[in-house]
Amino acid sequence: MAPKPPHKQSVSMGRGARKRDDDSGTEVGEGTDEWTQSKATVRPPDQLDLTDAELKEEFTRILTANNPHAPQNIVRYSFKDRECQMEPPPRTNFSATANQWEIYDAYVEELKKQEKTKEKEKTKTPVAKKTGKMAMRKLTSMESQSDDITKVSQAAKIVERMVNQNTYDDVAQDFKYYEDAADEYRDQEGTLLPLWKFQNDKAKRLAVTALCWNPKYNDLFAVGHGSYDFMKQSRGMLLLYSLKNPSFPEYIFSSESGIMCLDIHVDHPYLVAVGHYDGNVAIYNLKKPQAQPSFRSSPKSGKHTDPVWQVKWQKDDMDHNLNFFSVSSDGRIVSWTLVKSELVHTDVIKLKVEGSTTDVPEGLQLHTVGCGTAFDFHKEIDYMFLVGTEEGKIYKCSKSYSSQFLDTYDAHNMAVDAVTWNPYHTKVFMSCSSDWTVKIWDHTIKTPMFIYDLNSAVGDVAWAPYSSTVFAAVTTDGKVHVFDLAINKYEAICNQPVVARKKTKITHVEFNPIYPIIIVGDDRGHITCLKLSPNLRKMPKEKKGQEVQKGPAVEIAKLDKLLNLVREVKIKT
Repeated sequence: MAPKPPHKQSVSMGRGARKRDDDSGTEVGEGTDEWTQSKATVRPPDQLDLTDAELKEEFTRILTANNPHAPQNIVRYSFKDRECQMEPPPRTNFSATANQWEIYDAYVEELKKQEKTKEKEKTKTPVAKKTGKMAMRKLTSMESQSDDITKVSQAAKIVERMVNQNTYDDVAQDFKYYEDAADEYRDQEGTLLPLWKFQNDKAKRLAVTALCWNPKYNDLFAVGHGSYDFMKQSRGMLLLYSLKNPSFPEYIFSSESGIMCLDIHVDHPYLVAVGHYDGNVAIYNLKKPQAQPSFRSSPKSGKHTDPVWQVKWQKDDMDHNLNFFSVSSDGRIVSWTLVKSELVHTDVIKLKVEGSTTDVPEGLQLHTVGCGTAFDFHKEIDYMFLVGTEEGKIYKCSKSYSSQFLDTYDAHNMAVDAVTWNPYHTKVFMSCSSDWTVKIWDHTIKTPMFIYDLNSAVGDVAWAPYSSTVFAAVTTDGKVHVFDLAINKYEAICNQPVVARKKTKITHVEFNPIYPIIIVGDDRGHITCLKLSPNLRKMPKEKKGQEVQKGPAVEIAKLDKLLNLVREVKIKT
């Protein structure tokens, strides 16, 4: 029991010592001296020896969040302030007082100036008046330019195309690079890949009545809108779309009568000739974006009395005047020449149904008029052209003979919807009709070389620009048929429906002159762009050590080989 009190004392002393340390703010244990002695400051050898005055001197540094590696000349858009961070424009302070009498004096001065100008105008000659008016117009136009939106229209169009480029990027990539790899495993059959779809609210209930690619700008094409139903005739529209902007047309023109056909001039790609349902023809100038056409026919200038079904630009006449032809249901084929800003007409030929002459008691003879529906001019022989009629006949005509035909073909049982010469072979042409057939002809033979039945009325046909044996046809059941006679002489190598609704009828088809795409229009006003798969545009295969022969001569020989086979069979039978 003796050793316990000292232990209590040591505990109490420890508590007291710890309490004192708590009061001083620090708690120091045993061995602190040893710890401080063992820790010594180590100075680097290159450290500067500064004096007390230098040590007391302060250097202010501001820390910023800017990236030191980023360039300083970038203009940044502030979403918070909705403004650009850049140098503000130079400004000057202006101050003035406007009292009531100062405002009155200004009005009086303005009135005096107006009275002086009126007095000067009275004394001026008529020529001087005209020049004065022009100067005034220029002044007013210059003043209005500050508020005119056309100044930013070009920039807005570029921005719109940029936005569309992002929106339709996947379609543009398919257009440029996609090739259907499955064609390798198909037995000589191809497909059509849908790309862009063009439509406009203003042309919603109007059918596509004409399609034409621009000969200079390969991404631009014109669309004519009207109606084939004579009970539902209303207005017409002429729209020009670009593949660079599928969302909205580049040019918009409206007309009181439906547009039935159109053609773009080869040498002047800004001139568009159109034919209307009311029998008028007109020329639109894209350089002058006016609502009305630059030139238009009238009843006095010999307009057609029935719908104009096709127009075609021709070479300029001897006096270098612009010239185009038109065909109509009234049986007239008319040449229109632009002479001194006026359309002058000349009747080239009047279609008459052969064997339909009726004698009248007075000794006169009446001819039944042939209703022209389509025509096409020969690529090399300028004077020769073909005309298709509602009776199903095709006439080979000449510009030189207005009274008789060079030849007549009993082509179809119903109206001829289209007739077109082959772009390579000078003897071959093609026709299609509502009797469900497409026929290929040699113009020196009165019977067709090939006949294809497509099980529905054929609205339009078109030759491919890259091959003499490839052509496309569209039918009213919403299908596109692509043929290649070099691969299959008996049936199409592609039959594909391309419309959303079953009742939608396809009216027209056109091949692009450069790119492997086609455009098709339907009776709901929609235009669909489709890409041809590799099997639909097969070119001759390269053989080792031999160069592939290309060019018009090769294409002519390819089609001639097929025609000779058919001719031999016909001679034997």
